[in-house]
Amino acid sequence: MKILITGAAGFVGKNLTAALKSIQDGKDRTHPAITVDELYLYDIDSPAELLDTACRECDFVFNLAGVNRPQNLEEFMQGNFGFASTLLNTLKKYNNTCPVMISSSIQATCIGRYDSDYGRSKKAGEELVFAYGEETGAKVLVYRFPNLFGKWCRPNYNSAVATFCNNIANDLPITVNDPSVQLELLYIDDLVDEMLAALEGREHRCEFDGIDTVLCEDGRYCAAPITHKVTLGEIVKLLEAFRDQPTTLTMPEIPYNSFAKKLYSTYLSYLPKEKVSFPLKMNVDARGSFTELLRTEKCGQFSVNISKPGITKGQHWHHTKWEFFIVVSGHGLIQERKIGSDEVLNFEVSGDKIEAIHMLPGYTHNIINLSDTEDLVTVMWANECFDPNKPDTFFEVVE
Repeated sequence: MKILITGAAGFVGKNLTAALKSIQDGKDRTHPAITVDELYLYDIDSPAELLDTACRECDFVFNLAGVNRPQNLEEFMQGNFGFASTLLNTLKKYNNTCPVMISSSIQATCIGRYDSDYGRSKKAGEELVFAYGEETGAKVLVYRFPNLFGKWCRPNYNSAVATFCNNIANDLPITVNDPSVQLELLYIDDLVDEMLAALEGREHRCEFDGIDTVLCEDGRYCAAPITHKVTLGEIVKLLEAFRDQPTTLTMPEIPYNSFAKKLYSTYLSYLPKEKVSFPLKMNVDARGSFTELLRTEKCGQFSVNISKPGITKGQHWHHTKWEFFIVVSGHGLIQERKIGSDEVLNFEVSGDKIEAIHMLPGYTHNIINLSDTEDLVTVMWANECFDPNKPDTFFEVVE
């Protein structure tokens, strides 16, 4: 399949191009129905000959080109209607009736605050494509995008999320006039998934009830099925928690497919080099070291323990707290004994055969480095974060 992407250097274009190149190069095998033979990447500074060749040869068109921030209002119509007209006329010139996808905007509803020159230019582009489909019989897919966010989105341009992520990551001020304002947000990876589905003929159809998307099989428009409605205040609160994570070591809840998970990935893409790494507090003594790695809000904490040769650590027990000890380097012995019992459970452990050992509630336990020369490195997970006011830790030797 030969694919034309216009606006290829833009935010959506870059992400779509990267996804298609991964498929083309055999790095992404999750879309076996898609074969990418050639990508025509067209943008504002591309030669006109490229558009001509692409329109003659392509099997699918993603028209992502458009104008968001022109110097004068006339450029809205030129960029959002005029280029679409040029594209469609070039396809007609070669009798190429391949499917055409066009990126429009929710502002094309021209309702309320969306009644603008930009919205009207997008609406005109939509109607042009629909008329083209009726005239030529070509399949047309018109997507009205809500607010987009994700990696590579340009800050201080047309995305509040990109601006907030960039500014908070770089310790720059942000302005929120009304934290209660709600945005409908579409994550770039969800959009790209939908665009790949469209390439396979599995696009999601919809109609609009005012500015609300209503998915339906026979809809005139198309839409990505997953969006998130979030207030500006909620976005800023999450971003501040992400910013503070290197200090608190606390990872906020980021469930699968949640807005928080997607926003965190977006935020990280704006980090300056000096924040990509951050120091951890190592508690060091003659026996080795203990370093807390990560705390979670509801699922405990992770740490790493390093024991010097011949050293025994632990010798304590817990009422409710329990742990996993996972030796990743060295050779050691883990011992556990139920309080009030003489029976000792012995587990010889090694980085050559990594396994997880439960530290059982009500069992005093230790970990012994059996090597005379090599440090013992143990990754530890506890089911709760350590609370110095209620440590639930009681000294007692195992044997």
